[in-house]
Amino acid sequence: MVGAPPRSAGSILLILLAFVFAGIALLAPLALIFSFALREGLGAYFAAIFEPGTLHAIFLTVVTAIIVVPINMFVGAALAWLVTRFTFRGQQLLVAVIELPAAISPIVAGVVYLFLYGNQGLLGPILQPLGLQIMFTPLAIVLVSLFVTAPYVARELIPLMRQQGTEDEEAALSLGANGWQMFWHVTLPNIRWGLVYGAVLTNARVMGEFGAVSVVSGSIRGQTNTLPLQINLLFNDFNIAGSFAAASTLALIAVVTLLIKSALEANVRG
Repeated sequence: MVGAPPRSAGSILLILLAFVFAGIALLAPLALIFSFALREGLGAYFAAIFEPGTLHAIFLTVVTAIIVVPINMFVGAALAWLVTRFTFRGQQLLVAVIELPAAISPIVAGVVYLFLYGNQGLLGPILQPLGLQIMFTPLAIVLVSLFVTAPYVARELIPLMRQQGTEDEEAALSLGANGWQMFWHVTLPNIRWGLVYGAVLTNARVMGEFGAVSVVSGSIRGQTNTLPLQINLLFNDFNIAGSFAAASTLALIAVVTLLIKSALEANVRG
């Protein structure tokens, strides 16, 4: 077997620089977060994690992700199917609408929801007599999280499904499969890694979203604070140990998400 050609000095230097920059951008901040979180000992660290406000923020963040990710997986797959398997007037406009949440600032998205569902907003006077309160509740967090993460699954699936073409689906139809059988046994296996990869990105964004959530949640202690908002609240209260303990939890979630993303990319390349 012929061995790989030796690396040039330039390529070795570029690899070393990549590792150095990765260490500065990723490992150094992680080390700093955990060093501050643990500097008062494990007892104080776990006490900060299990503080009721932080524990509720973790719970609310996880529940929001559990609700948002499956919905956006379903909607993203449906939109990708529509865009790649049918030709219709306004198709490019639909693609632009799918991309719209990615182009809008999260703060702007939160303000739009506030003007739409707030008490003085467009739908507020209609909702108030019905006793429906959306703003400054967990429901508002779910709604705005659905909006800001809406493009991720579709953006992964649309180019993948375009590249795959329609031959497999047409073969399934010619063999007598109905629409559901075709999707379940042919389309879904072909797009499963793209679907899961989009779900991982969606989950990461839900977990870390700050701007839009900060507008619509009201940041009510123990009620509508997600984990990023709780970190900011603790830091502003000069509770450095508590804020870094909460930040370490979010960092662990981010690391796990990155590991899943890398594993999926390796699987797709393999």
